[in-house]
Amino acid sequence: MPIKSQLRALQTQIEKWNTEYYLDDNPSVPDAEFDRVLKELRDLETQYPEFIDPNSPTQRVGGAVGNSFKPVPHIKPMLSLDNVFNETDLTAWYAAINGTDSMQFCSEPKFDGLAISLYYVNHKLVRAATRGDGVTGEDVTESVKTIRNIPLELPAYSPIELEVRGEVFMPTRAFEEYNAWAIANDSRVFANPRNAAAGSLRVKDPSDTAKRQLSFFAYAIGACEQTPGAPALPDSQYYRLQWLKRFNFHVSPLNNIVHGLTGMSAYFQDMSLRRDQLPYEIDGVVFKVNDLKLQDELGWVSRAPRWAVAHKFPAREDVTKLEGVDYQVGRTGAVTPVARLTPVSLSGVLVSNATLHNADEITRLGLKINSVVVVQRAGDVIPKITRVVHTPDDAVEIVFPTNCPVCNSPLAKADDGVVWRCTGGMSCAAQVKEALTHFVSRRAMDIEGIGDRLIELLVDAKLVQHPDDLYQLTLEDLVGLDRVSEKVANKILAAISISRHTKLPRLVFALGIRGVGESTARDLALHFGDLSALANASLAELSTVPDVGPTTAEAVIVFFADPVRRDIVAKLQAELTISEMIEPNRGGLLRERSFVITGSFNTTRDAIKAVLESEGATVADSVSAKTSCVIIGANPGSKADKARKLNIPTLTDVDGDRFVNDVQYRLAQLNTLGIS
Repeated sequence: MPIKSQLRALQTQIEKWNTEYYLDDNPSVPDAEFDRVLKELRDLETQYPEFIDPNSPTQRVGGAVGNSFKPVPHIKPMLSLDNVFNETDLTAWYAAINGTDSMQFCSEPKFDGLAISLYYVNHKLVRAATRGDGVTGEDVTESVKTIRNIPLELPAYSPIELEVRGEVFMPTRAFEEYNAWAIANDSRVFANPRNAAAGSLRVKDPSDTAKRQLSFFAYAIGACEQTPGAPALPDSQYYRLQWLKRFNFHVSPLNNIVHGLTGMSAYFQDMSLRRDQLPYEIDGVVFKVNDLKLQDELGWVSRAPRWAVAHKFPAREDVTKLEGVDYQVGRTGAVTPVARLTPVSLSGVLVSNATLHNADEITRLGLKINSVVVVQRAGDVIPKITRVVHTPDDAVEIVFPTNCPVCNSPLAKADDGVVWRCTGGMSCAAQVKEALTHFVSRRAMDIEGIGDRLIELLVDAKLVQHPDDLYQLTLEDLVGLDRVSEKVANKILAAISISRHTKLPRLVFALGIRGVGESTARDLALHFGDLSALANASLAELSTVPDVGPTTAEAVIVFFADPVRRDIVAKLQAELTISEMIEPNRGGLLRERSFVITGSFNTTRDAIKAVLESEGATVADSVSAKTSCVIIGANPGSKADKARKLNIPTLTDVDGDRFVNDVQYRLAQLNTLGIS
């Protein structure tokens, strides 16, 4: 294709995506794909400067001005920043501005929201406008007035005329709540918090905007006419932001001054680690030369300042192809579809598989084999497909199986009407292998040396079919397996021997009863005292156990009603020495209170659980009406949603490490629950 035609094709594609992103608030591709194509266009223009079009997307800020709102000219252009995506690019930018080790940079999180200009005259907000095309924006004043942390009137000592620029964003929790509501009400679901924020500002009725729980952080001053006697305007980027706080503007507490390239790199790494604990989305960091005089000297090039750059995090979502679907069978028989993808790099990890959850999710997304899809990976969360970008002509329907892909037993839909389960039970090799993997795991029977590979070999050789068979293994059995030496075999047998002496909570958890996690296993062990009493308990008796709801109680009944499983339990009782249950501390600060922990923290959930139990609390696996509080970390699951539906108190934005190690911090957090 001729160069001019290539350029035109890229320009047309980017303009289409710009319209989707800035005007429709409904992008069809993730930022990573947009950035990649924009870079391709910029590289071609650099190679062939004679063909650069003045109206090329590389020569403009990005968005056009919509026709739904009144156009507003900016006092000064609201231009965007150039991006860098790695340390090499950052170093090149640093060299281009003649950076030195002593040079100061104002370092700020790059919020994934919508840039807004706020214009105040005589201390009152008179106009709010979007960035638009950088020269002209959209008047969204009435919608912006509903954002609670944007001041509508400034103190009398503030400047007589002031333009403040910043980012409107939707906090993660508000975004999740809105999309959950949208799904339930068959309304529009937003692809990400940025588009949710932009779409919320552009609704016709400001009362609808008010319901979306938007927030704002200031990051710059566009224009300022001082009032006599007003606080002096600082001459650095960082201190100007601190100056704005005197007039009740919210500024990110994560802003900082760093020195040189080393300081910038350290800040980037720090924000990368904190990212998943923040209550809002950031997609990188911004570095600005702190000295405003030096900013003026460095000036501008085209659409961006030379004195600032955005260092973006590795992509968390990207476009790839769905090559096929596999089906995994878990220890409870649940059949989970898993997408096979054309490998794509996300957050620095090569991703080739993604969860599809269940059959309904495949239908909801409209997935087909060969579909071009957006796959997302956030923090430690398993990659997932979020939407379909394109369905090609050769796309093939996905047909969910009616029989187990491992043992061919019929599948039956669970009581929740969503999950399909294999009816083969302990005759299904997949369920047997998963049950054994759980049984030997660290938090269960803690049998070292038995991993997935060895379990595969043991089951395939028909040496082990049930957990009790592990205790019948001999040295000859193990040494006869592939790549198992006599030394390794002896270590495995020693670990099995050690596990013969166990505690009742561990054994109950190890059995793998559906819905019974560590905490529930502990509660059941404490209540019934021995395994036989639990195995013979009635539904009424089980319902009296704290934090055991009707679903879990029914699962316990079903488990012990299975003759095969009762036989396994009987044989385990004969093989094991089970110590008595020890009463936990119930005299502490949190006695009579039940907690649930969900999401990820900057420490382990086990550490948080341990400190709660040391204060007398119980820590349950599931949320119920009996739960006293849910502690919510980054990327929480359905437990957080259930807590809100039941109006159960929650602790959010908890610094897990401080909660565990800092008593005063922990007390301050718990005080919000009325505990002091």
